[in-house]
Amino acid sequence: MRTRIIFSLKNRGAYVPFHHQYLLAQVIKGLLVFGPNKDYLNFNQFNFSGLKGQTKVSRKGLHYFSSKVTLVFACSDKEFHDYIMARIFEQKDIIVGNLHLIPESTEAEDPVQIGDEARFLCISPIVVIPASFNDETGKKFVSPESDEFSDLLYDSTLSRMEATGKYTTEQITSFYKFQIVPDHDYIQRIQSSHKKFARIYPLYDNDVKFEVRGYTFPFTLYAAKEVQQFIYENGLGYFTYKGFGMLDVANNDSIQRTTHQELTYA
Repeated sequence: MRTRIIFSLKNRGAYVPFHHQYLLAQVIKGLLVFGPNKDYLNFNQFNFSGLKGQTKVSRKGLHYFSSKVTLVFACSDKEFHDYIMARIFEQKDIIVGNLHLIPESTEAEDPVQIGDEARFLCISPIVVIPASFNDETGKKFVSPESDEFSDLLYDSTLSRMEATGKYTTEQITSFYKFQIVPDHDYIQRIQSSHKKFARIYPLYDNDVKFEVRGYTFPFTLYAAKEVQQFIYENGLGYFTYKGFGMLDVANNDSIQRTTHQELTYA
């Protein structure tokens, strides 16, 4: 399920860094650490977007000028979803960077029916190689049009699906079809305009800063519908629980409210 959380912004004009997923991840981690249910301390089967609203870009980052700011939270586990929603709305306000947010309401996104072929847009960057301490491997560039790119995401997706315990060994084995086909024209346009579809992004784990390479571009995924649905609800790639890898289905109505984020990331 995917839920749009609506916040009131107390201090219009305040800003967060351009990429602020790590700040949101810290907020969520805090809600879990200081929450009553310690079983969820290491739960990582969820995904979330960046903050959406009317923004202006400056050297400091993204300044928010709308009275409302939204965040999309996605998770296949209803119990965890309901738990984190309750924790969020227990807070009188939530501070993200310089933003003072007041939880106001939620809005469930309409379910999306996905077959074995789907065109996706990136709401947040996809990480294909995990980061590790004192290692630059996570910043390696992998061409999205290579088989290696699809293979890396296939391995991470199947490992995450298996870890949920919701799929049998026979099902996991049957999910062998997996191919990502990037929008070649989009990538060509980005490169010809001297913009980037792959950047280095920060993330933190146990207060240690890592850097990873994230990719944002439209693509078509060929995979079993169960795999497509899992990715839609839980994100694609590594560090989805830190705000990476959130996708939306092209032509979905919610795209109208989030497409500007993809254009900003380019």
